Amino acid sequence: MTVRSGRTVRDLRRENRTAVLQRLYFDGPLSRFTLGPATGLSSGSVSNVVAELMAEGLVEEAGSVDSVGGRPRTLLRVSPRSGYMIGIDVGETRVRVELFDLALTELARVERPLATGGRRVDRYDVDVIVRHLREGIAEVLERSGTAARDLIGVGIGVPGIVARTPEDGAIVHGQTIGWDAVPLERYLRESGLLPETVPYYVDNGAKTLGQAEMWFGAGRGAQSAAVVLFGSGVGACVVSADMGPGRAVEWGHLTVRVRGRRCRCGAQGCLEAYAGAEALLERWAEAGGHPPADVDEETALTAMLAAAYPAEGEADGTALAILEETAEYLGAGFSDLINLFQPERILVGGWAGLQLGRRFLDSVRAHATAYSLRYPAGHVRIDLGTLGPDAVTVGAAILPLADFFARGGRPVEAEPKEPNPAWQANLQDRAAQ
Repeated sequence: MTVRSGRTVRDLRRENRTAVLQRLYFDGPLSRFTLGPATGLSSGSVSNVVAELMAEGLVEEAGSVDSVGGRPRTLLRVSPRSGYMIGIDVGETRVRVELFDLALTELARVERPLATGGRRVDRYDVDVIVRHLREGIAEVLERSGTAARDLIGVGIGVPGIVARTPEDGAIVHGQTIGWDAVPLERYLRESGLLPETVPYYVDNGAKTLGQAEMWFGAGRGAQSAAVVLFGSGVGACVVSADMGPGRAVEWGHLTVRVRGRRCRCGAQGCLEAYAGAEALLERWAEAGGHPPADVDEETALTAMLAAAYPAEGEADGTALAILEETAEYLGAGFSDLINLFQPERILVGGWAGLQLGRRFLDSVRAHATAYSLRYPAGHVRIDLGTLGPDAVTVGAAILPLADFFARGGRPVEAEPKEPNPAWQANLQDRAAQ
C-alpha cells in the first residue's frame, strides 16, 4: 500500500520505529507519555511501536517515574545488549579494533602496531592491514563471547577518499599512504569471517571522528561544526545537527604556501606538509633539532613539546619556533574552514591535535581570527574535542548504528525486496528481444 506522499505503509512504520529508537537512545529513559511529543507521534502510534520493539527485545523497561495525579509511568530504554557493533581505526601508528554494545560500552579491544621503520607505504601494506583487520575482528568476538550473527555491522575509519561501486563496495583512494583504488570491503568480505547479513561500513577517519563528536562530544547542540583530525597527517569533516553523516574534506591538502615544502601526497605547500605530526618532526630535525630516534611519532611529538615547553629550565628555541610557526599555519587553515563553511564550532581531535591543542590553541584562535572574514570569525568557537584520542573507533562504530536506526532497528535480511512495476518488466522484455 502506498500513501499520497509516495511512501509506503512499510516506510511509515520504519520511520516511526526510527523516531522512537533515536529518542530513547539519545534522551532516554523516557515514558510512553513523553515519547509522544518528543517524536511527534500519536499516543496510539507510540504504543504500537513500543510494543513491537519490546517484543523484538530492542527496547526494555528501565524503572518508573511518578506522574502528577496518576499511576507511576514506566520508563523505557534501548536494550544495550540487543545488538553489537565493531569500530576500527586504521591509524598512522596502529590498527585499533573495538567491540561495543548498543550503549557504546567497550566489551573488547585489540591493537596492532604498525611498523615505524622503512618507507611510509610499507606500514600500509594492504595485505598486512587486511590481516590485522580480520584477526582483530575475530579476536574481539572471541574475547567477549559475542556471536558474529549478533553484530549489526562493522565500521572502519581509514585515511583517504572512499568511493563505492556495486561490485566491490567501498574502495579506498589513499594517495598519502600508497593506496590506489584498494577494494577494502571486498577483501574483507572474501575472507568469509562474518555472515553476509553483517554489513561493513568503510569511511574516512576524519568523518567518523566528526560523527562521534557531533553525536556524543563537543559538537552536541551545535547546528554545524568542522571537526579536524590531527595525526601524522591532517584531515577534516563538516557536519550538521541532523542525524545524517558528515562530509569529509581533504583540508590537509589545501595550499598554504606556494612552492612550499613537498607534501607526502606529492604536491607542494599543503597544510599537511607543515602541520601534521610527521612534518612537524621533520621540520624540527631540518632546523637543527634532535627528535628522539627509533620511537613512534606519538612519543617523538611528546618529546618535542616537552623540549619547547619544559617544566623547568630553558626551552629548546628551535622546537618552540617551529611550533609557533605551526600555530600560524593552522590558524590560516582554520580560516579557510571558517570562510568556506561558516561553522558554529571548530573542534580539534586526534592524538596529535589533542597534544598540540592543549599547548597553543589560544594562539591558533588568534591567527584564525586574523585571517578570516570578521562576521563568520565572530560566530565560531574553536575548542578541543572531548572524546579523547580514540574517538575514531567510536565514530566508526556509529556508522552501523546510524544505519541500524535508519532501518528502524530491523536486521538487513528483514528488508523485503519490492517487485518491479509491470511496465518496467515489459520494457526490459522488449529490449531483450
